[in-house]
Amino acid sequence: MSFSVATWNINSVRLRLPLVLDFLGKYAPDVLCLQETKCPDNQFPLQALREAGYEHIAISGQKGYHGVATLSRRPMENTEVIGFCDMGDCRHLSSVVQAGGKSIRIHNFYVPAGGDEPDVSINPKFAHKLNFLEEMRAVTADRGDGLSSILVGDLNIAPLENDVWSHKQMLKIVSHTPVETETLEDLRVKGGWSDLMRQMIPADQKIYTWWSYRAKDWNAADRGRRLDHIWGSKDLEQHMKDLQILRDARGWERPSDHVPVIARFDLD
Repeated sequence: MSFSVATWNINSVRLRLPLVLDFLGKYAPDVLCLQETKCPDNQFPLQALREAGYEHIAISGQKGYHGVATLSRRPMENTEVIGFCDMGDCRHLSSVVQAGGKSIRIHNFYVPAGGDEPDVSINPKFAHKLNFLEEMRAVTADRGDGLSSILVGDLNIAPLENDVWSHKQMLKIVSHTPVETETLEDLRVKGGWSDLMRQMIPADQKIYTWWSYRAKDWNAADRGRRLDHIWGSKDLEQHMKDLQILRDARGWERPSDHVPVIARFDLD
């Protein structure tokens, strides 16, 4: 279990930098992909993160909104940024790392949330989300270049019945509507991606990575959703050895509403 990748929607990297540093010190993933950094590139806390052992950092940020960052203890190369929907939003990064004799392209995604009303005729945010997903189909696990691929991030969709606290009650709630869940699963399968989290935890068991700030007691209510995902190219299935969802992180001081998810592989 010598190569690990973590994903975490941090909901402001500067506000929650102490949490990030504590997490890195305790769990030390080889790569950490952050979403919703809400930080322009020239204000990103590079020094503190490099001092924590993450010398290789790729960032795509903007003031107050969105933003993704990939931190690595291993060298990264060939960093790419894909723009979606001609919006100018910072929602994607990919970089290549070496592990176990493999070159692995790691995609870091922050898919639009989509607003509150699942109706494109009255909610342009929902239309934007669906358009984003259609463009995301172009990001496939196999680009014909011999590289393995990992895709992680806050995809803002809980696709399976046990990815939400109540499938029946969530069917008309953005993040679990049929048009979203079916589209995400279709693009995953047709893109050649394996759902590595569900490889480790069967579909008949609940998985949550997000709990709303609106709940008075998030832990007691436990109305969670699996909005954060780890996908991989088919060749990585046999190397996936462990999955850790840090539920306790939702109870940390001034937490994000998402928790870190760590995938570990038997790659050096």
